[in-house]
Amino acid sequence: MGSFNLLRTALLVALITAFGFAATGFAPASDIPASIQPTSIQLAGSDASSRFVALGIGKSMVIDLPTDAKEVLVADPGVANIVLRSARRAYMIGKKIGQTNVFFFGHNGQQIAGLDIAVTRDLNGIRAALRRALPRADINVEGIGEDGVMLTGTVANAAESQLAYDLASRLVSSRNATTGTATGGSATTANASGASNTTSSTTSAGPNSGGAVVNGLIILGRDQVMLKVTVAEIQRDVVKQLGIDLNGSVGYGTTVVNFNTSNAFSAFGQPLSSSNVTGTFKSVSATLRAMERAGVIRTLAEPNLTAISGESASFLAGGEFPVPAGRTCDPATGICQDTIQWKKFGVGLSFTPIVLGEGRISLKILTEVSELSTEASVQIAGLTIPSLRTRRAETTLEVPSGGSLAMAGMIQEQTKQQINGMPGLMQLPVLGALFKSRDYVNRQTELMVLVTPYVVRAVAQKDLARPDDGFADPSDPASILLGKLNRIYGVPSKTAATQAYHGKPGFILD
Repeated sequence: MGSFNLLRTALLVALITAFGFAATGFAPASDIPASIQPTSIQLAGSDASSRFVALGIGKSMVIDLPTDAKEVLVADPGVANIVLRSARRAYMIGKKIGQTNVFFFGHNGQQIAGLDIAVTRDLNGIRAALRRALPRADINVEGIGEDGVMLTGTVANAAESQLAYDLASRLVSSRNATTGTATGGSATTANASGASNTTSSTTSAGPNSGGAVVNGLIILGRDQVMLKVTVAEIQRDVVKQLGIDLNGSVGYGTTVVNFNTSNAFSAFGQPLSSSNVTGTFKSVSATLRAMERAGVIRTLAEPNLTAISGESASFLAGGEFPVPAGRTCDPATGICQDTIQWKKFGVGLSFTPIVLGEGRISLKILTEVSELSTEASVQIAGLTIPSLRTRRAETTLEVPSGGSLAMAGMIQEQTKQQINGMPGLMQLPVLGALFKSRDYVNRQTELMVLVTPYVVRAVAQKDLARPDDGFADPSDPASILLGKLNRIYGVPSKTAATQAYHGKPGFILD
């Protein structure tokens, strides 16, 4: 019996060796029986034909299959669970946030259906709130990650887009506070063409923080707003300077007293070019300095700006002046170079309009009127750096299209009076005027800003007029003999008058 087992083992080793030589190439593949040739691998189920399904935590979904199912494969039962109630109906239940997939197979082992499942937090509350607040908007709410929310679709204007974002942020923040989670995120808005631009970001550090809300809403029919601003200012200045300077000597016997008084004008900041009258009595000379000045400055600017609803626009009518900002020196060569910064001054305007709907416009506006002044000027390296007198107003207001509003009306009156003189003597009645100087300044300023926004549309170029329409240079005889600087022809868009005109047409007389 032992010899028989040994013979059987030797025969089995010989067969294995023979088949091994055939598999390693000693026998051609055509000589191998078809029953033992390797076959190609076939995929019975894959995500290539799977359908994406979003499911909330604790929510269920009913699935009807086209044919009877025999097997069900769930990649992660902890994310979503499948219950087969019949051969063609399955119940799917979301258990926790995550992603998984499910495959259904028939009796022949072929794939019937495939689902790519993303389980997120329930967003039906946010959808219902957005439908109630914006019934005419087409807004879709999708979950991103564990606590993120993305808004897609279309709204009528920027106000609806902002309202949808604020409402979603509040609801997401409340939901995360209830569950005790905290996330950080960024708010993103979309322009009219659908391209997204990040506008703000928030970082959450506590349980009451909001999650990430991405605003991908597209604004349809974005309006353009033209802002007409009138800046009118009147400045009245009255300056009076009166003083007496004494120079001489008084002696009695061997005692001689020399005096020289020069009373300054310090209220205005600098003496004016006054009228001087000098008189001499014996050894004493007196110089009377007197000046009175009155001035009026009128500033009028009417800038017009046009901007898309939600975008910003700015305007400046003025100039820039240089201000030293430091000095840099090369330690190797010892050469120093001054750094110059340019400061703007003039009439400036910056505004951001938002069309709220039905002709209502919300404006965030900043207007500024500034001018160069010698008051509070400084001397740096032999250069006189002037100061800026600035009047600025910044506010947010809401007006109808075509309505005007006085945004800022400022009335300022400043009076300064200063007396300088010799102590004691300047207090004498009547004669005290010889030993003192009086400087009086009165400044009155009244500024008014009128704001008028319009919702505007683009027009054809032929409907626009330029300031130089019809301008033509005068002829040499008209310029030399008559002193004409220009002549004006009829504007093409206007029809000529039918009645005869008596006079000298074709010129503007100054």
